[in-house]
Amino acid sequence: MKKSSVAKKSNAKPQVVRTAPAPIAANQKTVVVEQKTNEAQIAVHWKEEDSLRPPASFIAQANLVDSAFIESFREEKFPECFRHYADLLDWDSYWHTTLDAEQPPFWKWFVGGKLNVCYNCVDRHLAKHKNKAAFIFVREAPQVITYRELYVRVNETAAMLREFAGLKAGDRVTIHMPMIPELPITMLACARLGVVHSVVFGGFSGEACGLRAADSGSRVLIYADGYWRNGKWIDHKGNADIAIETAKKEGQEIDKVLVWRRYAGKTSSEAPMVMGRDYFVDEVLKDYAGKIIEPVSQDAEAPLFLMYTSGTTGKPKGCQHRTGGYLAYAAGTSKYYQDIHPGDVYWCMADILPGRQFACCARPGRTSRPSTTTNSST
Repeated sequence: MKKSSVAKKSNAKPQVVRTAPAPIAANQKTVVVEQKTNEAQIAVHWKEEDSLRPPASFIAQANLVDSAFIESFREEKFPECFRHYADLLDWDSYWHTTLDAEQPPFWKWFVGGKLNVCYNCVDRHLAKHKNKAAFIFVREAPQVITYRELYVRVNETAAMLREFAGLKAGDRVTIHMPMIPELPITMLACARLGVVHSVVFGGFSGEACGLRAADSGSRVLIYADGYWRNGKWIDHKGNADIAIETAKKEGQEIDKVLVWRRYAGKTSSEAPMVMGRDYFVDEVLKDYAGKIIEPVSQDAEAPLFLMYTSGTTGKPKGCQHRTGGYLAYAAGTSKYYQDIHPGDVYWCMADILPGRQFACCARPGRTSRPSTTTNSST
């Protein structure tokens, strides 16, 4: 990497420094002296600007070393160059058009193709990597979830969502949870069924969740009873009650609230459970132990998830991400930009909203795959 040199900063605005005058006699006027600071004076405080070149062995092992591959992404090769990304995935049906740009800005990627996100993120890694870590959760006692364990848990959760909550492909569900393993497990279970999920940042209020649930048309909320933040226990379940009231005011009824307990069998929230509406997930899952759900093949243009703006400047606006283009880009960038290899540990310090692309979905097959993903605990 090469840092910017002094010459490149020649267009920077000079700083003006006001200096206090020296003591003067009482009968003299006070004068404020303005002294301009030039770049030469500033430059002495800049760090070393030498280039640091990685060793040859590191360069040789990189996923992106073929100059011909880089050339294939020149502007005149667009959009067919992105076939390289899509070919990292397993498709149920191959696409016939890489990009349909006839109705901008509604671009359609890999038109005609069909696939399932959950299958690409979990199932296809079982043959060779079932005993490798898929997630490492750093909490009071670190927890490792292998691909095989992830497969089992995602299937059981998908069975619960389909048979108990009555969700099917195209339905929407709103998830308001902290960064715990059950969050990506729930997201992958939704993707397995073709259920569109909307994830609300765990630190947002119940009102924020309710507004997003109403806008998306969700009738099921998925919560956690609580979580740890900076050594303090946060009672989270109470936000669900606020979310339901908020959604109701917006004209959206919530049928069910599924609550993951931080400690199975132990209730850690003071908020009451409403009979016939609120259910502890660990109790419901007992009826679906060992259940296997076939992944639902989805059109490449089928909605995958909704992500809302923060709402700080107005009503939150939902951005819809679709299946094929999103997953292809996640796989390609994790392999060629982040240079993730089998055996690497990818640590995601972002929340699940921006972090889902690499923490959850960027698991390219064939020659490269992030074998473990670490999420900081809350």
